[in-house]
Amino acid sequence: MDLGIAGKRAAVAAASKGLGLGVAQALAAEGAQVAICGRNRDTVDRAASGLGADAVAIVADVSTVDGATGFVREARAALGGIDILVLNAGGPPPGDFAHTTVDQYRDAFELNCHGAIAMCYEAVPEMRERKWGRVVAITSIAVRQPIPTLILSNTARAGLTGFLRTLAREVAGDGVTVNSLLPGLHATDRVAALHASPEAAAAGIPAGVIGDPADFGAIGAFVCSEHARYLTGTAIQVDGGAYGALL
Repeated sequence: MDLGIAGKRAAVAAASKGLGLGVAQALAAEGAQVAICGRNRDTVDRAASGLGADAVAIVADVSTVDGATGFVREARAALGGIDILVLNAGGPPPGDFAHTTVDQYRDAFELNCHGAIAMCYEAVPEMRERKWGRVVAITSIAVRQPIPTLILSNTARAGLTGFLRTLAREVAGDGVTVNSLLPGLHATDRVAALHASPEAAAAGIPAGVIGDPADFGAIGAFVCSEHARYLTGTAIQVDGGAYGALL
């Protein structure tokens, strides 16, 4: 299926590896011009080299508002504009209520909510002017079903989801869609750090395995596509069937 995004300009945050890279690879395969960022020059350069000769590698830390805004500005300058914005960032440290300080919530909000909001403020106005745009956030299944020992992530990502749902309604009439993808467990460094083994992580997942970032990326690319123009304000779980509630 031709997704209709060849030539579109995509900025994919925190995409030197993991799920962000999976989405960037899928977008590049569809002919989109892609700019990615990461905190380490060697890592982001290596990732960009696998996306094609036109991919842009930017060193940026999107865990701060300045870093997040700077990434979008550099991506716009390099690509000549941004049609697709993929919001992504690493997760805050694990912890429960009893072992988490009040100040840690501020840091988690900066990492998983404030920076993403800043990127939207930087990129969405030009999308509205052109009457076409796609914003896709990589959040977590935790916004539907809080994950034990990840109280910081549960809280900050839920806040971002509220912002995205509100933004989606405001910009829908301008041809801009805003959606989020809620990954369950995928083969990423984050999951490896939190679980003893892939087999242990897969326990309880109806699909029987943890996810492949490439499969996740394909879903992300479709949500960015021309075919998905009527899909907005959604939070789509991508978790191998692990989420068990009716709604």
